[in-house]
Amino acid sequence: MQAFAVPGIGIAVVEAGEVAWSRGFGMANALTGTPVDARTVFEDASLSKPVFAYLVMQLADQGMIDLDRPLVEYRRPDYLGDHPWTALITARDVLRHSTGLPGWRTSPATEKLVPMVRPGTRIDYSGEAFFWLQLVVETLTGQSLDDAMQTHLFAPANMRDSSYAWNAELAARSVHGHRAHDRTDAEEPRQVIREQWSIAQQIADRWGKPLSAWKYEDAERALPDVMALAPPGLVTWPGDILANAAASLRTTVQDYATFLALMMARKQRMSWEVTEATRLAMLTPQIKVPGRWTEKGLGWNMEQTRDGPMFYHSGSNSGIFKNFAIGDAPRRRGIVVLTNGGSGSFVHQRVVRAATGYDLLSYDL
Repeated sequence: MQAFAVPGIGIAVVEAGEVAWSRGFGMANALTGTPVDARTVFEDASLSKPVFAYLVMQLADQGMIDLDRPLVEYRRPDYLGDHPWTALITARDVLRHSTGLPGWRTSPATEKLVPMVRPGTRIDYSGEAFFWLQLVVETLTGQSLDDAMQTHLFAPANMRDSSYAWNAELAARSVHGHRAHDRTDAEEPRQVIREQWSIAQQIADRWGKPLSAWKYEDAERALPDVMALAPPGLVTWPGDILANAAASLRTTVQDYATFLALMMARKQRMSWEVTEATRLAMLTPQIKVPGRWTEKGLGWNMEQTRDGPMFYHSGSNSGIFKNFAIGDAPRRRGIVVLTNGGSGSFVHQRVVRAATGYDLLSYDL
């Protein structure tokens, strides 16, 4: 941590299908010296995606969504461009990253969203796709993203310290991000989501409607007021101030390990969990693309090791949060490492290597 200027880390281990050990190290905020403890909430970045994927698969089990039905038949956001390939994109494409959509548009306030290639033909990692699927889930459940997550997963799984949204209590417990060890910027790095949502919180307080309950239409309505309060360029479209299935999850490291354990094999599953067939589908390759050495399941990546396939995901937000989670489902074990440093990947790689003995190709992505 000292070598790579990473002030704080949370590590949790799953063994025999249960969270067996967790601990925080260092500081949540290097400027204040606030320590990382059991209640510290990390910005999970793209580790948000597998958790949201689990909700989608719960809805699929309940017959609320068909993974192979075009998303435009559920909801067509007005920012979608007019392109024939758009009508081919399905939830399965989103969860296996085969939509052909870009990661994020450069100028979402003015740029229409269109596929770069025909869906289902190659892998293009896309946060935009997850955000569109999030809007579909809004339509199907009638709930905001965070309310749906609380109803279907966080409450029943006892993930009490997890949220895709923001409030004063989460702000007080959330880590601050720190620049990479080789950056020499004079200014402190921008805490992008914290800054965006701290301004949106003012509007939420004025309305008496918490950010956790906001849907896309609420973010659209709030946008002019938020932009009037924000520095130029910080907030440009409704997606900047709305809970984001692709990137805005916050959890303690224990909560994320609790979720990781849901992906493990076991004899009995609770009624609210995905079915065993669905769990296996999430960890089964969903698309064959020549020349790739990793596989895409539904929400998870997979890589072959000497012990068989491992499922994993990494996360990076704003260049100041770096995270990693990996699991061995048949052996019912896994590890989660969450950090608040731009060079956190150098640390979590060493932690995972030391704990598992695997030198993963995924580190070279």
